[in-house]
Amino acid sequence: MRVMVVGATSWGCTLASCVNRAGNDAVVLCRTDEEAAELSAAREHRRLLPGIALPEGLTFTANPGGSPPRVVIWATPSQRLRENLRKVLQNLTPGDTVHASAAKGLEKGSHLRMTQVLEQELALAGREWRVGSISGPNIAREVARGLPATTVVASANGDDRHRLQQALNSTSFRVYTNDDVVGVELGGALKNVIAIAVGTAVGMDVGDNARAALMTRGLSEITRLGVSLGAELATFAGLAGLGDLLATASSPRSRNRTLGERIGSGMTLAEAMADNPHVVEGVETTRVVLEVAEAVGVDMPIAQVVSQVLFEDLEPREAIRVLMERAPTVEG
Repeated sequence: MRVMVVGATSWGCTLASCVNRAGNDAVVLCRTDEEAAELSAAREHRRLLPGIALPEGLTFTANPGGSPPRVVIWATPSQRLRENLRKVLQNLTPGDTVHASAAKGLEKGSHLRMTQVLEQELALAGREWRVGSISGPNIAREVARGLPATTVVASANGDDRHRLQQALNSTSFRVYTNDDVVGVELGGALKNVIAIAVGTAVGMDVGDNARAALMTRGLSEITRLGVSLGAELATFAGLAGLGDLLATASSPRSRNRTLGERIGSGMTLAEAMADNPHVVEGVETTRVVLEVAEAVGVDMPIAQVVSQVLFEDLEPREAIRVLMERAPTVEG
C-alpha cells in the first residue's frame, strides 16, 4: 500500500516509520527539495528527532505527484492544516484515497475539528472526502524508536478504518479502530490543555495529589464538552481519551507538559516557548476550547485558569487558589 505522509515533522517522520514497519510504501512530503534531500541523505531528522535513524525504505520528496496514494496522513500542525491542504491538493493525483489527520487541535476562528477541515477543503477541491483521524497516547520519540505503543484510527466508514489500520499496524505499533470521530479528535486536542495545567503544577512542585486531581478533573472537563458536542462517553475512557491524557500529562518528553513546567517555574509564555523547535498545540487549543465551551454552555474551570495563566498574566499559584476556592460541589 502506498501511503503519503504530509509534513516532515517529528510526528510525520515517526508515522512514516510506522507505515514502513507495517510493510507499506511510505512517502514523506517535505516543504522543499532541500529538506527532502537532507533527510534522504542523513536518514535522521537532526533537529526534531536527533539520534533516531529513519528507515532506509522511506522516500522523501517535495513533489506530491505520481501514482495516487491509498492513504494520505496529514501530519502538519493543526493551525496550518488548511493552507497545506490547499497547496498539496493542487498537485496530488486524484484516486481512491483516504485522508487522515494526525494533528491534535481545533482550528482558530472556525472552531472546526481537523476532519471537518479535511472535508471542507477536499470538497472545495472536487475530491471525494473519505476522512479519518489518528490519535492516542503517542510520544513521538518513543514511537520513532520502535518502543511498544498503541493508537486509534477513527472514521465513520468501516472500510476506511480498516485501511488506516492496515497502513500503520505492526508488532511495535498496535492500532485500534473506532467509529467515534468526534470523541477521538476532541480527546486528542483537549488533553493538551490539561497537560499544560499538570506541567504547571509540576513546575510549582505542589505534589502528586495536585497532579492527580488536575488529570482527573481535567478528564471530566474534556468528557463534559465532548459529550455535549456529540461524542460517545466511552471514548474518553479509552486510548484517545484517558490514555492520551496520561501519556501527555505524565511524560517529561511531552511538549505541552514541558511548557507548563517552565511556566510553573516562573517563565512567561514567550520565555517558555523561546527555544522550543516544536509546535505546542495546547496553546492555541486553549483559546479555541473556551470559545467552544462558552457557546455550548459547558463549564471548564481548569481550562479557564490555564488560559488566564497563558494570556492574562495570572500567577500559577493564584490559579491554584482560584480552583481550590470554588464552591464545594458533587463529583461529576
